[in-house]
Amino acid sequence: MAALGDSISTGFNACGWYVSCTSRSWSAGDHRDVTSHYLRLSRLSGTLQKHNLNFAVPGSTSADLLGQVRKAVAAKADYVTILIGALDACVRTEEAMTPVQVYRKRLDTALAELRAGMPRARVLIASIPDLRRLWQVGKGNPLARTFWTAGRICQTMLVNPSSTKRADNERRARVRARVMAYNRAAAEACAAYGPACRTDGGAVFAFPFTLDHVSKWDFFHPNADGQRVLAEQTFKHGFDWLDPR
Repeated sequence: MAALGDSISTGFNACGWYVSCTSRSWSAGDHRDVTSHYLRLSRLSGTLQKHNLNFAVPGSTSADLLGQVRKAVAAKADYVTILIGALDACVRTEEAMTPVQVYRKRLDTALAELRAGMPRARVLIASIPDLRRLWQVGKGNPLARTFWTAGRICQTMLVNPSSTKRADNERRARVRARVMAYNRAAAEACAAYGPACRTDGGAVFAFPFTLDHVSKWDFFHPNADGQRVLAEQTFKHGFDWLDPR
């Protein structure tokens, strides 16, 4: 199996200071506290053990997905998870966000490449988390506000975190709407791929996470508990692995 995506799927900041902790990845990690897709599937099939690849890269956007897919094809991965798009929205300005049609085209191109190279591969596309939810649960925390501001983290959503001005609230609503549009586009791309593709049905986006689920080193990336929640939500809404089809 192979994990594709951005820093979320690398387990960034889930066990160390500004480093990827792939063992804590919700997808391909092997740490027992996370109970990743890899560990869950390993219990069902011994042939998967030690075949957990992680091609996700911190900082990746939908523009980088095709390159990751090519690595998965070269590795002959027959189960691929994708979580991509948070950094298409988390940019300095709203104008710099990836247009929805571009995001969809990039997913279609990457999935077509995967189908051509590994026609029997199963694909799970996880929804992008609700970035406005992060602002809502963190805006009252002085440390969170400090990290967001000093690190210029997800400025489209998290700039001026204490502001209640109409312009700031409307900006946050527009960024949230863009993330929702990305999730719809991903679901449509998955449906076009066919029955070998599943989404989480928006479970990750809808999950009511709290600051207990995010790293205290940046108040943005999921910590180990957040990664566990990602694994749980995506796995139960994905494939029925007991179905022989």
